[in-house]
Amino acid sequence: QVQLVESGGGSVQAGGSLTLACTASESIYSNQYMGWFRQAPGKEREGVAATYRDGASYYNYYVDPVKGRFTMFRDNFKKTLYLKMTDLNAEDTATYYCASAQQGITYYNRFSPSAYSYWGQGTQVTVSS
Repeated sequence: QVQLVESGGGSVQAGGSLTLACTASESIYSNQYMGWFRQAPGKEREGVAATYRDGASYYNYYVDPVKGRFTMFRDNFKKTLYLKMTDLNAEDTATYYCASAQQGITYYNRFSPSAYSYWGQGTQVTVSS
């Protein structure tokens, strides 16, 4: 049963932009925590951005390398979480994954892949210089 589906990856030149989408089943989308992760060839999976839902409020967090360049936003009707990526560079090349968790996420592990229970299949982003 597929619960998280990413889309929007592709190839782009350095300085370009892409917007990734993560469409979730209703039960998964209602989880309090969702995040974007990436994994480059030969490297470990790393957190990129995390979002926390508190009632009707959402709090977004970004790792330092992407602050000011990546932005998350939601379409609750479509049960979709987006990651808009601008000013891309070769270091952003990776497979990007969407993930979700019902509980267990704190300020200290919000970017840790091991803290998340549900994962999508990933979408490839390639940035050429």
